[in-house]
Amino acid sequence: MTVSTILKTALRALRRNITRSLLTVLGIVIGIAAVIAMMEIGKGSSSSISKTISSMGANNLMIMPGTASSGGVSFGAGSSLTMTAEDAEAIKRDCPAVGRVAPVVRARTQVVFEERNWVPSFIYGSTPEYLQVREWGNLVEGEMFTDVDVRTSARLCVVGQTIVKQLFGGMSPVGKEIRIQSVAFKVIGVLSSKGANAFGMDQDDVILAPWTTIKYRVTGSSGSGAAAGGNAAASSTTNSVYPGASAIFPVPAANKEPTPVRFANIDQIQASATSPAQIKEAIKQITEVLRERHRLRPGEPDDFSIRDMTESANALASTTNMMTNLLLAVALISLIVGGVGIMNIMLVSVTERTREIGLRMAVGARARDILTQFLTEATILCLIGGIVGLLLGRGSAMLVEKFLRWPVEASMEAVIASIATSAVVGIVFGFYPAWKASRLDPIEALRYE
Repeated sequence: MTVSTILKTALRALRRNITRSLLTVLGIVIGIAAVIAMMEIGKGSSSSISKTISSMGANNLMIMPGTASSGGVSFGAGSSLTMTAEDAEAIKRDCPAVGRVAPVVRARTQVVFEERNWVPSFIYGSTPEYLQVREWGNLVEGEMFTDVDVRTSARLCVVGQTIVKQLFGGMSPVGKEIRIQSVAFKVIGVLSSKGANAFGMDQDDVILAPWTTIKYRVTGSSGSGAAAGGNAAASSTTNSVYPGASAIFPVPAANKEPTPVRFANIDQIQASATSPAQIKEAIKQITEVLRERHRLRPGEPDDFSIRDMTESANALASTTNMMTNLLLAVALISLIVGGVGIMNIMLVSVTERTREIGLRMAVGARARDILTQFLTEATILCLIGGIVGLLLGRGSAMLVEKFLRWPVEASMEAVIASIATSAVVGIVFGFYPAWKASRLDPIEALRYE
């Protein structure tokens, strides 16, 4: 029998009882639709998580000061003042695996504009490189402050979209003044929208300013817990980090008692590796540089900690993959049920058509012709179910995206896999009925009532 003859015979047999054929493929339709919908939802969730991690800085490294302790009592990470802006410069200079570095000083206080006030989630003092470290992109309006502004402790800032909404009612804030801890700051730029991070924090609820301004004018501390007034401390900057500025380290007079030396500590250092593959090497190089700068002996614990996004990304991706695989397992159960239905109906078909099989064998049909015919019928049923299920699954995913606002993403791999799975189910579950039909004795088959 030729291929065209086999196909015509199989289609003619399926058209004899269209209702039964439709009910037979229903299980395959549901199974394939579930697989397509789950794969698209799972892929959309994975892409969404990847974008969220990327928005936080895919190669981002956070270097925090160490933990202070007294009498066996730990005061928590960041309580030891061991990090300086000079550490950031050393990391940038001596760590080839590190691309960008930005010192960070944090503040938490009320911000006032005219009769409105707001307490931002983040008030950060940093350098212009902070945007590159965080992969923030271009400003939507205005411009970023410069290294000169950092050296001179300029009272300038850029604000996030949430600040624009809460303090300025959506109007352009560029050129206007806000007050942070009674210090006037001129808004010179607006950051692009970044959305929530992986932990649900609004990244647009932020104000960025030169770190020297936040350090010496807003927080009122010049380091080591010593207070420094606004304007007096503002003129003190680190001359080795920012050439041309006045020294922060006081020079004792020749005939006076030595003045206690105080360093300008910072809250953290944000750095980015040159690529995701270089994250481990960057951490190793940063550790070596900071241990050497902080004069830590071999065996002494680090007085700093380094965190990267790899752990968080892996944990979120693992959770998403686990849920996707669980849903796929449930969908595959539907496919198995559909396959069993195919086998059951094909066995019934073999029983009903026993005399037909015997007659075909009597006029010269071989066992492999009968086997091929019944396998073709089962495969056609499954392929039809696969195509219908593919369309239904894609439609279901689009409805989920539209009404539930879940992220979905079309997958060509899922389409190919669904068609291939349909064919495999047809062959696997249709083989036994086809084999049984091919093994019938022609004489016994002709006698079958």
